[in-house]
Amino acid sequence: MAAAARTTPTKIAKTKAPQCDWTEARPAPTVLISGVEEFLAGRAGQRIRDQLKGENAELEVHDIDAASYSAGELFTLASPSLFAEPRLIRVSGVEKSSDAFIEDAKRYVLDPAEDTTLVLRHVNGMRGKALLDLVRGSAPGAIEVVCPEIKKESDRLTFAQQEFRRLGAQATPGAVRMLVAAYASGSVGELAGACVQLVSDVGRSLTETEVGRATEGRVEASGFKLADAAIAGRRSDALVLLRQALLTGLSPIPMLAALNMKLRGMARVYGARGSAGQLAKEFGMAPWMVQNAVRDAQAWREEDLARAIDLACETEWLLKGGTRDPEYALEQLVSFVALRGRTSG
Repeated sequence: MAAAARTTPTKIAKTKAPQCDWTEARPAPTVLISGVEEFLAGRAGQRIRDQLKGENAELEVHDIDAASYSAGELFTLASPSLFAEPRLIRVSGVEKSSDAFIEDAKRYVLDPAEDTTLVLRHVNGMRGKALLDLVRGSAPGAIEVVCPEIKKESDRLTFAQQEFRRLGAQATPGAVRMLVAAYASGSVGELAGACVQLVSDVGRSLTETEVGRATEGRVEASGFKLADAAIAGRRSDALVLLRQALLTGLSPIPMLAALNMKLRGMARVYGARGSAGQLAKEFGMAPWMVQNAVRDAQAWREEDLARAIDLACETEWLLKGGTRDPEYALEQLVSFVALRGRTSG
């Protein structure tokens, strides 16, 4: 049992704390929630609290700010109460820990209190590394919940698919792709909220029609339509979509991002052999994304696709301050892609 006057315990055999993602977060003597994705970290913490509350409604919950921590506070909170209720101690800002917290926590995790779950939230950085190493290597019963940033398109697609399954809904691959494109520059929390709102407003069966209607006002949705038209070789349609978007004040950056996403997908699968399932596993893409990329790439010569990738990189630089006319730069790229590297004349 934890106590303020505890002594350093005998040396414990070194074991590696198991890692899991937020969907597998569970109570343990010490839980380290690491990584920069705050939305998932919040979900992991809530999941642990809900499980403990479900086991005992009298759960005591205490919150500590590691940056303003005072010596001995952790041991005081971990000490059993009169009625011996289980305790959940949540520590935020471990990456900004005071020296006092690091020293107390290093002692505590090696000899945790009974009926107590200590949750440490560490975003990133080297502060508190000795404590993290201890949790990961020697702390009895400790686990680590890893919450890395969900940034890649493939990861966001997987996340959206998981969200719909969690909500008991089904969405077509095209609908999921359209939704992710519509929230390409938004946070994971915004994407999750959009999934909830769609299911609430539309129901548990979603197609591109419903998603397109719901995301009509999003900048990235316009970029998605523009990219589809350009990749399909519909130059006039693509340029009209571009001008309409710019006239309504939309930023060129998300439109370029949507076009880049398709170009990179084509480049990854160009010349590859195998089934959609095999290629999906190899490239970390969804099977339907592989199918679309392979189909689109068939209309291109390798050297022209390489030039398109180079031009897209140059255009990104131009859009971020390299030119006084970013709209013209994006128009040139859209034309190049729609013509698949060939001249219009």
